[in-house]
Amino acid sequence: MLLVFGLTVVFRTVGEGTFHCPQCGGDRAYRRRAARRWFSPFFVPLVPLWRLGHAVECRSCRGRFPVSTLRAATAQQMASALPAGMRAAAALVLRSGAPEDAAARARAVETVTRYGEPDYDDDAIDADLVVAPVFLGQEVERAGAHLAVEAKEWFLAEAVRIALADGPLDEGERQALHAVAELLGMSRAYALGVIVTTEGASR
Repeated sequence: MLLVFGLTVVFRTVGEGTFHCPQCGGDRAYRRRAARRWFSPFFVPLVPLWRLGHAVECRSCRGRFPVSTLRAATAQQMASALPAGMRAAAALVLRSGAPEDAAARARAVETVTRYGEPDYDDDAIDADLVVAPVFLGQEVERAGAHLAVEAKEWFLAEAVRIALADGPLDEGERQALHAVAELLGMSRAYALGVIVTTEGASR
């Protein structure tokens, strides 16, 4: 009697979602697959052996990638993180200066609207001003994780312009701007350069 046997790898789907596929170069649906080696007499997986770990499989190109690929933000996540981050930065800056100043609030509305929050208005500002700073900081940090160096510089400069709308920067506003820069991942020296340059350009 001829006995044919071997080892087979079997994949099982353990999760699904959307990720940024490195091979497709865009947002795609994925399956998270758990791999396990089986003993296969007559080509039939019969006896489970050792586990081989997980992989992420793109449903479009069928490419398989390490689970760490899921850490990369999708385009949709980046699109939502940026306006949320600017909205949080505006609240942090406004509360450090004159939150009731009409010019500063108008500048905040203009800036956040340009960053992708079309419904942002005075009521939204009032709602954000009572949010705990730690939660606002998390939104700024999340946005910073998706920004290139030049984009972080522009983001901070926009926050500076909001702070300048009610007049020259005071110490509280400077501290808030440096806090925003730190959350974005900028060094203090780099942030100072951006702040001073933006101040000079506004005169």
